[in-house]
Amino acid sequence: MPERAVRARAALLIVASLSAACAPVRAQTTPTPAPVAAPARRLDARTDTTTLRRAIDSIADAHRGVVGYRITNLETGEHLERRGDETFTTASLIKVPVLVALFDLAEQKQLTLDDPVVLTEIDKVDGAGELQFMRTPLTLRLWDVAWLMSTLSDNTATNLILDRIKIRRVWQKMEALGLPHTKVHSGSMTRIASVAPDSSAKYGLGVTTPNEMAQLFALLAQGKAVSPAADSTMLWILRHNQDDSKLARFTYDVRLSHKTGDVDQARTDCGVFYLPARVVTCVLTKENADRRYWDESEGNTVIARLGEAVVRAWKQ
Repeated sequence: MPERAVRARAALLIVASLSAACAPVRAQTTPTPAPVAAPARRLDARTDTTTLRRAIDSIADAHRGVVGYRITNLETGEHLERRGDETFTTASLIKVPVLVALFDLAEQKQLTLDDPVVLTEIDKVDGAGELQFMRTPLTLRLWDVAWLMSTLSDNTATNLILDRIKIRRVWQKMEALGLPHTKVHSGSMTRIASVAPDSSAKYGLGVTTPNEMAQLFALLAQGKAVSPAADSTMLWILRHNQDDSKLARFTYDVRLSHKTGDVDQARTDCGVFYLPARVVTCVLTKENADRRYWDESEGNTVIARLGEAVVRAWKQ
């Protein structure tokens, strides 16, 4: 949409103009969002999950496609799931595990987010993102490309990170976190170079389950994915995701750290709502009859309505 395009290009101009001295400070001292005002309702207040399940299942049942979800209130332990252990294509949602693997290597001091990355013409791929339109050579930092991958879902930025950290490192990190079914297969738009051709042919860029992706966001929210400081920074980045067509569409007044994904037959979104209780909400779809790429597509709408129902249940 025009407004989103304006925001995206503005974000890129800011990234391109960063000074050499500024980048490392941003990478390590980015403040976390200010806490919300003290709620009238207790953080551990429970909701009517029976009614909520009926509401969200009625939305999912009406969808012309397959819907899986995992919803967990981190304060009360309440959770709901549908096809929680079933595998789904991730589309660009797999960029969150890539981000976690990058920050993990930085935590281990095997690289720094201040490391330079040089974009060349051969690095460019189409699809989401703005780097494909930039003049080359262009020197960025790992922080910059991580920001673009996470907020604009930039495919070229994703590939620059994977070239640096390697796909198998993402696998190793997810397995170490107890998420063995969460895999990235190749760089964006480069399936010919897939490290798992059979799985890549079935799932595309990546694969996960609703339960595993929800668990990854729960670990981030609890400071257990990499470290409390790193996890807080990653959630801060994901709070600036520019795609508001899914979980964020009808929940504009609620803070949300999330990542979305779009391919022809699938739409995905997973994140943490701050209601003020933290509620991890992951919705993945596949086999969608409506494959149109616009905000009102059925895949986007079913995720948006589920997000709306979740917020309504725990916000009051």
